[in-house]
Amino acid sequence: MTSEQETSSSRPKLFSVWLFVLVLVMLGFALLGDRGVLRAMQSWQHREDLVGQVDLLHQEQQRLRAEIRRLRDDRDYWEQLARKELGMVREGEIVYQFPVEKPGH
Repeated sequence: MTSEQETSSSRPKLFSVWLFVLVLVMLGFALLGDRGVLRAMQSWQHREDLVGQVDLLHQEQQRLRAEIRRLRDDRDYWEQLARKELGMVREGEIVYQFPVEKPGH
């Protein structure tokens, strides 16, 4: 085999190797680059998390609005809160308090 034949047969091999390397580099950028598939998947997951948080905040907002309405308009609710949170009683009511037993006694 002459050196000319060796050179001509090694060119396709060298071209194939360079083409393979180029494809690997492009694939790497497509997967791992700033706009790659993995980054897009992370962004999508982050978006889903934020949508879930927004839903929870909307629910909390509705609950707080309902409580504000009750505080404005519902005197019975005021009384209920005063009894529960402040331990208040109506005039003439008798309150019975029982000692709380500690575990192990």
